[in-house]
Amino acid sequence: MPASPAAPPALAYASDPLRAGLGLAGWPLATRVLRGAPRGDGAPVLVLPGLLAGDLSTRPLRAALRGLGHHVHGWRLGRNLGPTPRVEARLRLLAEELLERHGRPFAVVGWSLGGIYARAMAAERPDAVRQVITLGTPFALTEPSQTRAIRAYERYSHLHVPGYALPVPDHVRGPLPVPTTSIWSRTDGIVSWTASLETPSPTAENIAVRASHLGLGHSPAVLWAVADRLAQPEGEWRPFRPPPRLRVLYPAVRGGAR
Repeated sequence: MPASPAAPPALAYASDPLRAGLGLAGWPLATRVLRGAPRGDGAPVLVLPGLLAGDLSTRPLRAALRGLGHHVHGWRLGRNLGPTPRVEARLRLLAEELLERHGRPFAVVGWSLGGIYARAMAAERPDAVRQVITLGTPFALTEPSQTRAIRAYERYSHLHVPGYALPVPDHVRGPLPVPTTSIWSRTDGIVSWTASLETPSPTAENIAVRASHLGLGHSPAVLWAVADRLAQPEGEWRPFRPPPRLRVLYPAVRGGAR
């Protein structure tokens, strides 16, 4: 019998909060790095938080993107307890509101579970979603053992709408009808990196970074990559290529999963 997919190593899991905290302490350095990042043209961006988190967790990311010229929106739903009917209804309403307000498709950046919502939104409303960027999102998860957040997720499963039981549904797994970027880390202590790998295609890519799971939202490597992806003109999506001076932030990975 084949072994179940492995969870992140215990050391990575135990050290994830500390590594994230140290990364946040270096936020001033990250902001200096971002001064040279590609700027946006005011296009709308929706940022979705991870499990048990809210808009406070994505504030550094949203502030950075706003400073680069993007029109950024949080989800304004409090703590993310999973795919509840309220979340499902609110995200559908947000898609309509943002499309009507801006008159153009919007990008969605989803952190962890927020990335599952982002992918589901793109699958359902490709007319409204311009592109999807996920941070440590287990959309390729096949077994509960691939995430150390499974107990927290299942604690609220009685509140969830049908269709989000594990493994991840096919419409979320992909391929998606819009350009898609998965940003992941081998040192992610919450989600196994193997559960975050997109099947590469002309409009789908993986970007490997060195970061903790809880630190993905303020990692300089993540922020630069997200800024670069969002700055592309509509209809002109190209795979990510880090600038030479920042190449050290993006470890090379075999098999096409950069």
